[in-house]
Amino acid sequence: MSRLFRADLALIGYGNVGRRFVTLLDEHRDRLLRDYDLHCRIVGVATRHHGSRYDARGLDAADLTNLGPESADAASNAFVAIERLGQSDADLRVVVETTTLDVGEGQPAIDHVRAAIEAGCHAITANKGPVAFAYSALREEAAAARVQFLFEGAVMDGIPIFNLVRETLPAVTVRGFRGVVNSTTNHILTAMERGEPFDEALARMQAEGIAEADPLLDLDGWDAAAKAAALANVLLDARLTPHDVARVGIQKPDGDRARNALAHGRRLKLVASGTRGVSGAVSVAVQPVELAASDLLASLDGKANALVLQTDVLGEIAICQLEGNLTHTAYALLSDLVTVRNRSMPLGAQAHRSL
Repeated sequence: MSRLFRADLALIGYGNVGRRFVTLLDEHRDRLLRDYDLHCRIVGVATRHHGSRYDARGLDAADLTNLGPESADAASNAFVAIERLGQSDADLRVVVETTTLDVGEGQPAIDHVRAAIEAGCHAITANKGPVAFAYSALREEAAAARVQFLFEGAVMDGIPIFNLVRETLPAVTVRGFRGVVNSTTNHILTAMERGEPFDEALARMQAEGIAEADPLLDLDGWDAAAKAAALANVLLDARLTPHDVARVGIQKPDGDRARNALAHGRRLKLVASGTRGVSGAVSVAVQPVELAASDLLASLDGKANALVLQTDVLGEIAICQLEGNLTHTAYALLSDLVTVRNRSMPLGAQAHRSL
């Protein structure tokens, strides 16, 4: 008879992604139990602006909707929740970190992940900060504490980039990558090719909820730079931050450039790329690039993203995401949760069914 694994979860950050994760967890509750012997309950939630709540017996939907302050210092809510989770007697104690990216230093997400590790909890996150700023250190700390630090949702939502390399490409060395990894800029470049003015294209992206009210992280290339740094750190064993990425975003004049490229059978795309040189140094860049129409990345329109991995054994491997949304990002968290569960089983006894 298989063993039931009980997992207690603390949510750090409870915005759109966190909320969709909770509903997705409920939708898959029976399947997680049936296929993975995994019973999950949320025991804590902590936010910066809307209070927090913790109950070792578990929280229901009403508890998550009506949060109350746990501390006069709102910023301490997360660390209180993590500390309490560390005292749980559940088989798995998992911190789910979904706070907003700080492209300056990657905080407070890095401290949240570190606190989870120090408390003996596994940490899964959709935030690019911990991977883009502190991957090597956090990986080593997690290994020393014998807990998992996972982040599949950090790049291209729920599309399995990091899992692809980690789980399915043994003895393969990734030598470089290039990709279109920011949906907002890809939308705008596609719209400008068709004659839509920059400001109108941006306003439409904001109205559709694709671009943020303050879209500078996308337009200035910071979002893509954070993703590129994360990819370089994990896949190329770099020690970079987004500030080490050569970065050029998109601007109004790129409309003329995009239309001119299209007239000559090419496409203008904001491309993130990384390579390891002969000396071993890793160089990473984000910049608009004119691509031949035959290039896979040139075919991407709207919300489509893609990443091409350059490997030593298999040549180039491409993975595409035709559309990204909140559900896909939330699924990445769910996928990481299953990975935590599988890695907690005896060797050879891992569950094999996929969600």
